[in-house]
Amino acid sequence: MSVGAGASTIPGVIAAMEAIDVALPRNDGVAIFNRLYLQVTRAVDTASAGTQFENRPFLERLDVVFAGLYFDAEATITSGATCPQAWRPLVETRAQRREPIQFALAGMAAHISHDLPIAVVTTCAEFGLAPDDDSAVHRDYQRVDGLLATVEGKVAGWFDTGLLADIEDVTPKATDEALAMWSLAAARDVAWGHATLLWGLRDAGILRDAYLDVLARTTELTASAMLV
Repeated sequence: MSVGAGASTIPGVIAAMEAIDVALPRNDGVAIFNRLYLQVTRAVDTASAGTQFENRPFLERLDVVFAGLYFDAEATITSGATCPQAWRPLVETRAQRREPIQFALAGMAAHISHDLPIAVVTTCAEFGLAPDDDSAVHRDYQRVDGLLATVEGKVAGWFDTGLLADIEDVTPKATDEALAMWSLAAARDVAWGHATLLWGLRDAGILRDAYLDVLARTTELTASAMLV
C-alpha cells in the first residue's frame, strides 16, 4: 500500500511526503523530487492561509487527489506494480547519476503535465463543478498560480544550498539554465487546458482513453528529455 494512501488532508499529504523522505536514499531521484514537492507544498500551504479563496474545500481536495497520483507512482518502487507511463523516466533512472535539477524537472513534468489535469477532472466530478474558464474553480486555480510564483524564485536556492540533494557537484549555472526553461505557472496553464478537454471527453469512452494515452506518452517523452 502507498505510504500516502490514507492521506485525506493537506497535513496528511505533508506527513506522507515526510515519510517518503525518510524511506528513500538521499540521492535517489524520486527522493529529490519528493523533497522539492514537500518544500513547495509547505510553502504554499503557509501562504494560502492568508489568501481568500472562493471554494477552499475544492482546492484542498484537489491538492489531496493530485498528491495521491504521485503517491501511487512512488509506491510502485517497492510494490512491483507497473509504474504509470508518465512517471517511468524518473522511476527507472532514480538510482543513476544525474544533476538533482534533472530529477526534479522530470518529476514536475510527470506530475503537472499529466497528473494535474486528471486531478482537476476527478475533483470537479466529485464536487459536481465544471472546469469552465470563467468559474470560481478556475479563479481559485489562478490564485494558486500567484502563490506558486512566490515559491518559484526560491527553488534555485534550494538546490544551490543543498537542501534538496547531498551531491557535491551541483552546479548553480546548470540549475539556473534548467529552471529558466521551466515555469510552474506556464505548466499549470497547459494542464488546465488539458483538464477542460478531458472534462468534455469524460463520457466519450474510447476518445477519452485515446486522449489520456497520448497525454501519457508525450509526458513520458518530455520527462525522458529532461534526464538526458
